[in-house]
Amino acid sequence: MQTTFKSRYAISPNEAKSMDTEGLRNNFLIEKIFEADRIHLVLSHFDRYITGGVMPVNTAVELSNPDELKAGYFLERRELGIINVGGKGTVIADGELYELDYKEALYIGRETKSVTFKTTDIDHPAKFYLNSAPAHRVYPTTRISKAEADIVELGSPETANHRVINKLLVNSVLQTCQLQMGMTELKSGSVWNTMPAHTHDRRMEVYFYFEVPEGQSICHFMGEPQETRHIWMQNEQAVISPNWSIHSGAGTSNYTFIWGMAGENLDYGDMDHCAINDLK
Repeated sequence: MQTTFKSRYAISPNEAKSMDTEGLRNNFLIEKIFEADRIHLVLSHFDRYITGGVMPVNTAVELSNPDELKAGYFLERRELGIINVGGKGTVIADGELYELDYKEALYIGRETKSVTFKTTDIDHPAKFYLNSAPAHRVYPTTRISKAEADIVELGSPETANHRVINKLLVNSVLQTCQLQMGMTELKSGSVWNTMPAHTHDRRMEVYFYFEVPEGQSICHFMGEPQETRHIWMQNEQAVISPNWSIHSGAGTSNYTFIWGMAGENLDYGDMDHCAINDLK
């Protein structure tokens, strides 16, 4: 088992608006999340947020401790959120076993020394999508099913943004330090997410797109409301959204995406809304 660890510097809006397609993709897009028996991790200097994934197939995979973290172990000063987007699997946290089925979540608190990932059926491997943020105190490790999520339905078929928001690892469901994660499922015939768009200067965000049908794609929009840019994305890819940027997308089909965020508050509704007609 090997770990790939990459670091991305924080980018200002002035830098971003001068980037070409390659520059935007190199700084914000995370193209590879899952690879058999390997962990991929990307550290963003926006709020020291880590995004990654692990797909155990032939063997159990242990969460490693990259040298760049300068920590005794990965979660020494961090918390971790996990959502399974593959087959059934098991997460073992300091000896405790947690079974995760498709679209189920697990929060693992700071000071958990050992985290191991296993697949139940190697013909249908688990895909554990990972988000991690710095943590100032210990909260208990907790499994959250979709049935336990805080669910909100938004949008309409007429505006092609009819969607269900499943708030999984948020403060209305369980306690975290700053990490929040959830999953938005678009209804058939709807393609727009997070529209009307917004920014929130108090926290950054990462989107992970999945359930994108074969042959279809997502066009993710970013940038300041008056200076937008776009990145074309494929199934099971993620994109970093700075605090100054909108984070919205439209697909050539309906799809699902996981949002994860961290920053200085836990108020889900803390958003600076952008009128659709004001976007440029």
